[in-house]
Amino acid sequence: MKKIRITQIRSGIGRPLRQKRTLQALGIRRMHHTVEKEATPQILGMVAKVNHLVTVEEVE
Repeated sequence: MKKIRITQIRSGIGRPLRQKRTLQALGIRRMHHTVEKEATPQILGMVAKVNHLVTVEEVE
């Protein structure tokens, strides 16, 4: 499976609760925090919901 690196670049303050919970479910705890996840359809769907708050890069 491919891996992706997800980094939070914008704050979750003032965002809807669903977006805050999505960040939490991805394992992102604070600004500029980076996590590596498998690129499953579920993870890609979560990233799509908060794509304005995170950056995504592919890991070899």
